[in-house]
Amino acid sequence: MDGSGFEEFNNTIQKTNELLKEIEKTFGWENRRNQSYAALRAVLHTLRDRLPVEEAVQLGAQLPMLIRGMYYDGWNPAKVPIKMNKEEFLQEIRRQFPFSMEDNIEDVVSAVLMALQKHISLGEAEDIISDLPEDVAEMITPFI
Repeated sequence: MDGSGFEEFNNTIQKTNELLKEIEKTFGWENRRNQSYAALRAVLHTLRDRLPVEEAVQLGAQLPMLIRGMYYDGWNPAKVPIKMNKEEFLQEIRRQFPFSMEDNIEDVVSAVLMALQKHISLGEAEDIISDLPEDVAEMITPFI
């Protein structure tokens, strides 16, 4: 055992780093881990807050442990789901993403969803899509 000395921690750190590197690769964000983390956090928090509580919990259960902790950080299940159409969904992600970008915020959503697809089962992705308004679901559908 290297790193933390605990295999489960080493595994979640490795999975998290791989996921963040995938996001960075999409945008050429070499050595910009804060940016890829902020993108992942903004997309996951907005998606979590849009989903019904049960579905949000089912999604969280499939995430690597380290990302799962970030996913639940600040969550108030009593205040969700927050109804959002596609424009509002993207505005919320933009509000939470503190970096300026040349790319469209939809590109950030796409990059995060592509990186996450390895960690979410097909059945869970289909459940998420069925719980979202059609215009928001359309952004997720290409990744399942």
